[in-house]
Amino acid sequence: MQFDRGSGYFLGSIYINYGLTALLVTAGYFACFFTEWVTGDALLYGATAFCVLFPIWFFRFARSFWLGFDYYFDPPAAPTNRAAAPAEKPSFE
Repeated sequence: MQFDRGSGYFLGSIYINYGLTALLVTAGYFACFFTEWVTGDALLYGATAFCVLFPIWFFRFARSFWLGFDYYFDPPAAPTNRAAAPAEKPSFE
C-alpha cells in the first residue's frame, strides 16, 4: 500500500489533531473552572502548555487515524491487469 499519496494528503490528520486538542482543552477548562480545582493563572498556563505539547505528541496517532479512515472509506482498487493479479490455481476436473 502506498502511504505517500501526494501533496496535501495528510491535511485531514491536522483536522483530527486540532479537533481532539480543542475538545480536550475546552472540556478540561470548564471542568477545572466550575469545580474550582485549578483557578487563575495556573489554569491558563496549564491549558496553554497542553495546547502546545499534546498536538506534538498526538501527531503520529492522528496520521494513523487518518490513514485508517481513508482505507476504510476509500479502499484501494483491485488490480486491473492480469500480471499484477495473483496467480490462480489450475483445476484438474
